[in-house]
Amino acid sequence: MTISLTRGFRALVACTALTVVPMAAQAEQFINILTGGTSGVYYPIGVGLSKIYADGIEGARTQVQATKASVENLNLLQQGKGEFAIALGDSVKLAWEGNADAGFNAPLTKLRGIAAAYPNYIQIAASAGSGITTVADLKGKSISVGAAKSGTELNARAILGALDMSYDDLSKTEYLPFAESVELMKNRQLDATLQSAGLGVSSLKDLATSVPTTIVSVPAEVAETLGAPYLAATIPAGTYEGQTEDIPTLAVGNFFLTHEGVDDETAYLMTKLLFENLPALTAAHQAASAISLDTALDGMPVPLHPGAERYYREAGLIQ
Repeated sequence: MTISLTRGFRALVACTALTVVPMAAQAEQFINILTGGTSGVYYPIGVGLSKIYADGIEGARTQVQATKASVENLNLLQQGKGEFAIALGDSVKLAWEGNADAGFNAPLTKLRGIAAAYPNYIQIAASAGSGITTVADLKGKSISVGAAKSGTELNARAILGALDMSYDDLSKTEYLPFAESVELMKNRQLDATLQSAGLGVSSLKDLATSVPTTIVSVPAEVAETLGAPYLAATIPAGTYEGQTEDIPTLAVGNFFLTHEGVDDETAYLMTKLLFENLPALTAAHQAASAISLDTALDGMPVPLHPGAERYYREAGLIQ
């Protein structure tokens, strides 16, 4: 999902002025936010949250870490190497179950929920000259499906499987981050890229404005075959340059998570400030406009953190 796949921490994100009244928490509280590649949606959302938390939690030092996204984020949370993460719902479910094929060698029982976030849309973009318009047209073509065992790659496997296809049906399968996939397509070295992200992801905007691009349809019946957490969805016309029609696809919910070792007060403040600063988060990326307190508990695959639960009781969502 990014040109750089370094596992090292990103530089400390500078705090900008927000209209947030600082709230008390433990002194020198460190909050490392696990995101995804810099060309995806997780990263700017994480940057927005880092500013909110740095300004709103007294004594907090925040940092944004670019990762390979969902699967890596969940494993890092389990190891206590992050305090907040974003991940796809199907990845969270598989992590809780300990699905080894998905990249989880044992159940990740330390994971705790903060909130349901916004949906990720399965977005398949193909070069216009490839002739690809539906998933079935991918047979015999080359495609990048995201980093191996990433949330995006798990989505790719599931969708192909629902249509009785596999990577064996493709001429070539690349496991590349979003931006690198796009660069190969610009250079005519790849027919398509599958990217699971919020609408308007920068990598696909870049692709569509650079070369003639087709947004590929995914039949609604695939959602019925796969079941929850997959849902039928639509990429609205005009989302990307040259996209003149609505395109059917699938969506999978994202979740904000933490782990059981984060103290209750910090988890409470992270949850509270998240919902009190949604306009600032939407300014970081438009995908955040779909985050709502009304749906904050929908489909949560893991137990809530007690700190988050306290906030939801105060907000009247839990009796």
